[in-house]
Amino acid sequence: MPVPTLSRTPAFWTAAGLLLLVLAASGVPTPLYRIYQEEFGFGPGALTSVFGIYAFALLATLLVVGGLSDHVGRRPVLVGGLLLQAAAMVVFLAADGIGWLLVARVVQGLSVGALTGTLGALLLDTQRPDRPLGPLLNSAAPGLGLSSGVIGAGLAVEYAASPTRWIFAVLTGAMLVAATVVALLPETSPRAPGALASLRPTVRVPRSQRSAFITAMPVLVAAWALGGLYLSLGPSLAATVFGIETPLVGSLLVLAMQGTAAFGAVVGHNLPAERSMVAGASVFATGVAGTIAALLTGETVVLFLSAVVSGLGFGMGFLGAVATASAGVAPDERAGLLSSVFVVGYLSFSVPAIIAGTVSASVGLETVTEVYAAVLVVLSLTAVAGVRLRRRAAQRPLPAQESLPA
Repeated sequence: MPVPTLSRTPAFWTAAGLLLLVLAASGVPTPLYRIYQEEFGFGPGALTSVFGIYAFALLATLLVVGGLSDHVGRRPVLVGGLLLQAAAMVVFLAADGIGWLLVARVVQGLSVGALTGTLGALLLDTQRPDRPLGPLLNSAAPGLGLSSGVIGAGLAVEYAASPTRWIFAVLTGAMLVAATVVALLPETSPRAPGALASLRPTVRVPRSQRSAFITAMPVLVAAWALGGLYLSLGPSLAATVFGIETPLVGSLLVLAMQGTAAFGAVVGHNLPAERSMVAGASVFATGVAGTIAALLTGETVVLFLSAVVSGLGFGMGFLGAVATASAGVAPDERAGLLSSVFVVGYLSFSVPAIIAGTVSASVGLETVTEVYAAVLVVLSLTAVAGVRLRRRAAQRPLPAQESLPA
């Protein structure tokens, strides 16, 4: 007897909940890194390697299976991804050295890579036509999910007797339950030929979306690069530069940035896509400039305020970028396009943070962060200038000979 499936609106919010759960789990290790550093004895370079290998595994999965659900259906990919996520939690639970942490992060990256584009496409599939909230949820979910995971883990570190065991045992059970919930979701992507061909590693950006995708790229790169810095080195920065040793307070720094990113997405939701992107990039540049000021003055309050402003710009800019890149995309190309958005995001999320962690061993974390932030300010302002130039080019009248009839 077939299991009854949810109607459009409950399915939409169930998919949103699954996406938040997966992203929260990916943020959980951030407050635990310093515990692992002390327990297993490794430095900032190794720490960012543990962080970065997750992003590379995720990126490889996006490139290979990012569009698979467009061919085999959403539900098979979701079940497989959630079971893989449960396996990652078990490896974390059993980890007794940095080698096991690397394995756990690889498995988690493979899972999140399979789930991100698929759940994002499912949100677009099941959103109400008269109230399209898919781009908003896709934009707000990373900030809301990651910050929830970071704060939850920070609280566990502060108050639980065995935080790592308690956290990953709970998450293992949650992922297994989530895999069974998938049976209630409607299949919104009927089987289509080309599944094996879709496994060729490629960035799938439909020709009709390429101009918009390129316009959105600078914002994606700048915003996700700052997110990578906060999630990998944020607690270490708070401890070494500002003297904030408590894991929970270090987690609040991540919340200040990632949590307000979700609010920024809500603020930008009612703006036209490109306007939200430009406004977000401008606010983001202001916030990151404030981070530089906090580092130069050593003021903790300025650091937290700059994180809030940066997060607000992140959310607005990322929402505008996703909405710009996905406007008018065909249903059978949605998962591939969203996976391409996240390919750019996670490359920016991982590579700059790994470089920063490696270089900080020789020149210091504070100096590296100042240079890192300055580059992001320049990149954000370049994005604003690029969009304005594009608008002027679109408004420029055609030459006289081209305006005459043939």
